[in-house]
Amino acid sequence: MNARRHDTATTQFLETPVGRFAYRRLGSEGGVPLLLLQHFRGNMDSWDPAVVDGLSETRPLILLDARGIGASSPPSPDNVAEMAGDTLAFLDGLGLPEVDVLGFSLGGMVAQQLMFDRPGRVRRAILAGTGGPGATGMFGPGETRDATKMPGDPDSILSLFFLPTTTSQAAGERYLQRMLSRVDRVPATTEQALRAQLSAIRTWGATNGETFARLRDVVQPVLVVNGTHDVLIPTVNAYALSQQLPNAQLTLYPDAGHGSLFQYPEWFVHDVSRFLDRN
Repeated sequence: MNARRHDTATTQFLETPVGRFAYRRLGSEGGVPLLLLQHFRGNMDSWDPAVVDGLSETRPLILLDARGIGASSPPSPDNVAEMAGDTLAFLDGLGLPEVDVLGFSLGGMVAQQLMFDRPGRVRRAILAGTGGPGATGMFGPGETRDATKMPGDPDSILSLFFLPTTTSQAAGERYLQRMLSRVDRVPATTEQALRAQLSAIRTWGATNGETFARLRDVVQPVLVVNGTHDVLIPTVNAYALSQQLPNAQLTLYPDAGHGSLFQYPEWFVHDVSRFLDRN
């Protein structure tokens, strides 16, 4: 049986030809699993329990730590294509022929690469706080400084993921309390993984227009989500994704930034559930 709560789900391990992956399974046993791919330097513990528990009420969920992250074996790849290959090796190891994918930030880039490389493995995708190949304005100097602090700190999360408004910062504080509630946590991100992931994002942003044009060949339904003012991966990139993907729906949350899905967890769970369940 799968676990029912984020804070008590057991960390499991899967050996594959590319390395050992740490993961957790939650929710129901039946139906297409929803695979959650995390943001830059984030691990399974970085997910909002309100989002994970809300989504797992009606479907099976799989939380995955990418290679080199958390308790998954190092090193971390420095490009999105290899990260997608790792994800496919993980899915092969679990014997999953088809999944839905929720990719947040860097995880959203990996989700796009999955649909490029193996479109038959992805039924539907949610791309949150991310951009397509060649995305502009990602990780400016100030944002990069705060995002690469070692060790990370709550103040950086609040400034990068939430707006400086009273309401957004208060929502960020509530997210931090929920996120830190789990006691049994995986190891923090290493310097190697952090630098490799940053390189992957830079390379993705420097990709030429031919790769961006491949989005027009993505036939799956895609839900694109962001806040109205994302400082890490500017919201204009969400617009560009929704315009390029032929079967995309765009949702923007007000008074929100990069972490909009954690600022409005109930709204996000409702929107994702409706998107995944519609005929």
